[in-house]
Amino acid sequence: GSEEYADWSEQLLPWEQVEAKLPEYLVEVGLREAGEATPFDGRSLVALLRRRLTEAAAKADGEYPDNDELFIDPETGVPKLKPRRAAKPRKSAERLEQAIKERMPERSMLGIVARTAYWIEWWHRFGPASGNDPKLKDPFGRYVITTFVKGTNMTFAEAARHIAGVSGHELSVAARRHVTTAKLNEALTDVVNAHAKLDMSRAWGNGTTAAADGTHMDTYLDNLLAETSVRYGAVGGIAYHHISDLYIALFTHFVPCGVWEAVYIIEGLLKNASEVQPGTIHADTQGQSYPVFALAHLLGIDLMPRIRNWKDCLFFRPSRTAEYQHIDALFGEPGRNVIDWALIETHFKDLMRVTVSVREGTISSTLLLKRLRSGSHRNATYTAFREVGRVIRTVQLLRYLSDAPLRGRVTAATNKVEAFNGFSDWVRFGQRGTVAHNDPAEQEKDVKFTSLLANLVIFHNTLDIADVVRQLQAEGWVIDPQDLAQISPYLTEHINRFGAYSTHEIGVVPEDYDTHLDVDFTVLDEDQPRAA
Repeated sequence: GSEEYADWSEQLLPWEQVEAKLPEYLVEVGLREAGEATPFDGRSLVALLRRRLTEAAAKADGEYPDNDELFIDPETGVPKLKPRRAAKPRKSAERLEQAIKERMPERSMLGIVARTAYWIEWWHRFGPASGNDPKLKDPFGRYVITTFVKGTNMTFAEAARHIAGVSGHELSVAARRHVTTAKLNEALTDVVNAHAKLDMSRAWGNGTTAAADGTHMDTYLDNLLAETSVRYGAVGGIAYHHISDLYIALFTHFVPCGVWEAVYIIEGLLKNASEVQPGTIHADTQGQSYPVFALAHLLGIDLMPRIRNWKDCLFFRPSRTAEYQHIDALFGEPGRNVIDWALIETHFKDLMRVTVSVREGTISSTLLLKRLRSGSHRNATYTAFREVGRVIRTVQLLRYLSDAPLRGRVTAATNKVEAFNGFSDWVRFGQRGTVAHNDPAEQEKDVKFTSLLANLVIFHNTLDIADVVRQLQAEGWVIDPQDLAQISPYLTEHINRFGAYSTHEIGVVPEDYDTHLDVDFTVLDEDQPRAA
């Protein structure tokens, strides 16, 4: 569109407004302590970044002799990490998982949607654009069935054949006129907030980390978004998810295959309006980029991707004279690959204008990162972000090489989002998962409906797991929280997806659910990552 070619700098806040917001903003994102009275300028930012890079390099160098998993080729400087053997599942965890699976109550997908609608009342987010009460005989039932049908990707005609009392036209009207992407985001937020209040969710994390990844979805050939993906070898688009360490989806985008996925890493966190606000984000190798690292850091986000190809990774020295006893080969020839601190100091105002403008929403981080990627090498703002990104990326690479538990957490987080992709594919069984719209707005709604349905199933599974745990405790089981942490809420064996869909459960008001679980999850806190 026109914004792709317009002067994006016109969307930035003027420096006078940024300067007024800066003291509070810097404290909020952790760039300085509360109560510091000295002005924060380009020199202050450089000192902060230089100290961070210097300390990270010194720490990695000092710990190298004791790092049995890391070897640095002295000639090429390419690091090699020994593959870590996956820890064998605890026998007690396997027994607990088997006991839980055997006792999980049989559920229907439509019943899950109905009960969660009663409990969380997410369906109240839907309605006509006018804001008036929906002119529907039974808005609750209509929205429940519509969410089930759209989330599973059935056609309205198919749904009408399998669900008594509704027509395809009625469902189509509800989906098109009563539901928007904004309303779906609000419904998703309601489910995330409810899930985070469950004691059972503490088994899996504390809400401070998330992982982002995309999964390919087939589309029709003739539409504005469809492209042939080199990575996936098929025509379609990408459903890009941000998945919390609590297993729940925080935000979902639908993007073209040809787009650089990294630009959506930050956007999903900024648009996440839930009470679960992760400060650390993990991504796959596609998440590596200097401007992305820079913007994430200046927004107070700890971006730590999974690293796979070390040959493409450059390490930058804090100064020309900086040399290291053990890891010097990482940085290439002495005197090369040195951070240009003067460039960062000179463009301090540009960096702050862009970052605060992104936080305030006057410019999209997605648009910004697209423009700071292609043909940007003569752009002064790009070079400043690139230089800050070189600092932060080098720091993160050094952390990744030196910290084995950190690598384990990154792998676990990225595995979790990949498991969500498989789970959402299971939920979206209709039309072989194809996004059957040519309108980009309807395509976005399609994938968000599936994320909403997946989240509803995750929430309901979590409640059912907690109920089974209470049953086991009543029978004398001693529940180890470390065993419970191994149980994923992506359980499917007990859920009936097919057949004639009875609507009788829609009219049954369920009993209130219990958020409490008598298990001490504080023992897991030391194993769970905290926000940087």
